[in-house]
Amino acid sequence: MKTLLADCANDPDERRRFLREARVTAQLQHPNTVPVYEIGRHEDGWLFFTMKCIAGEDLFKVLQRLSWADNVTVEGFPTGRLVDIAVQACQACAYAHAHGVVHRDLKPENIWVGEFGEVIVLDWGVSKVWGATDPVVDGLGTPVLDAELDQELSPLTRVGQRPGTPLYMSPEQVLGKHSIDERSDVFSMGVVLYEMLALREPFRGRTVRQTFENILHDDPPPLRESAPERGIPESLEAIVLKAIAKDPSGRHQSMVELIDGLESVRRDLSLDGR
Repeated sequence: MKTLLADCANDPDERRRFLREARVTAQLQHPNTVPVYEIGRHEDGWLFFTMKCIAGEDLFKVLQRLSWADNVTVEGFPTGRLVDIAVQACQACAYAHAHGVVHRDLKPENIWVGEFGEVIVLDWGVSKVWGATDPVVDGLGTPVLDAELDQELSPLTRVGQRPGTPLYMSPEQVLGKHSIDERSDVFSMGVVLYEMLALREPFRGRTVRQTFENILHDDPPPLRESAPERGIPESLEAIVLKAIAKDPSGRHQSMVELIDGLESVRRDLSLDGR
């Protein structure tokens, strides 16, 4: 069961983001998302939604241990498995895109790695949704939380605010453009892939402003130059660098296209035993 923290419970924007996350996640019935069973309001007034219980850890913790050269993690997460994790995350996003939803906050902390190899994309709270959706109903088919749910798909950000996490934002997010589409998620996933393979973020600056400048104007070092000891295939490097192209037209034009490229590399890695 997920609820709002007490200090956020009465914040209108936090309530709307909370309901947005619940509603969008409930609509995305895919093996790489978490099923939502119920959305409602407790008799004391606080909002809640219930989900399938998952076990595991977020990808950030895995990458952290890899950066420490933890032997168990290094052995358990070779390049091929990391690519597999990325493919599963991309599949969740491709499904969401097909249903008019752009995540807008893809990052290692929002990618859950389960105990049995499953991968779950979490936190759809700042997603961009096209079009209206059906009302949420309870087990008897009765609409719930009508007043707030009627509002929760409208824009959540005020003028000058950018949804997302700075290190993983696309250039169009940094510039605050309204025409965000699935290629923004492709960019963010490319940043995640770069970090998964090089064990460092490609655009990190000393400040948020410098990070934004790097995203807009600087190209990171090629992966095989940044992490020569990781043995990253040239074909995989090419896919990642295309995903983080500054101009959306230079990227993979869909998550499906990115998945196709990663699947091809994953087959080669399997043959090489990596």
